[in-house]
Amino acid sequence: MKGGRLFTGMMTLGLAGLLAGCASPNVPDYLRTAKLTRVDELRTVRYCEIFLIGGDVITRDLYGEVFNTTELNNEADPQDTCPQPLWAKIDAEALKKRYLALGVYKNGPRGWVNDWFELPISPDVRSFNGLDTRWFMKVELPKGFRPGRSAESAYKTIKAVRSSVMGFVKGQPVFILEDPSGTPWVMHAWSMTVDPKLSNADLKNLGSRLKFSPGWKYRVRVLDQDLTIKAVNGIALITQDELENTYDACFEENGENACSFKP
Repeated sequence: MKGGRLFTGMMTLGLAGLLAGCASPNVPDYLRTAKLTRVDELRTVRYCEIFLIGGDVITRDLYGEVFNTTELNNEADPQDTCPQPLWAKIDAEALKKRYLALGVYKNGPRGWVNDWFELPISPDVRSFNGLDTRWFMKVELPKGFRPGRSAESAYKTIKAVRSSVMGFVKGQPVFILEDPSGTPWVMHAWSMTVDPKLSNADLKNLGSRLKFSPGWKYRVRVLDQDLTIKAVNGIALITQDELENTYDACFEENGENACSFKP
């Protein structure tokens, strides 16, 4: 979703090789033309994302324009919007040059854990080497973010600029990171980047695999009511664990709560 190191893997971008200065990927201002869109029946759907990275290398103020495959490329199998043969063809270095970006990050494959979402999405389909995508969001990458270094980037807060709502339905499990302050971060996507064999069925026991930052813990809850998580003032706070699974925070700002309740 509109957000992520992510949403957070991180990328095939090597910051050490970037030229000093600023750069903006050569793409339209999709936020101005995006249309509010609801997508249902998401849980366990496989997808991928391409981040076109821009920003200021000197100050390390970097952002990603995020293009997502959800609902596309899936005529043969609606559960797979990122077929591996198409994903394998994505040449990050070639895309970096084509779009005049600081770098390109291949985020995925991933699987949705939420049941639905609603957010402004570009109606235009952009194809990257035959893989169809739509613009989903813009994310601010955390200071000190080092692409491809999952352990170093884990448990850091990422700001996703989006006007989104995501939903988790009653009776379904939710997978939660809890930070030292007691704030729950609810997983909305698992990643197959670090561990290609990681599946939805593995998530209930994920806590035994994670090497938490001090004070963090992992738990699972089966919902007794529907849960929604929304962006607050156009911002969602997300984080990832060292396997690059992505979570949204149940935070409060100026009296407005991101989550309909704290699970």
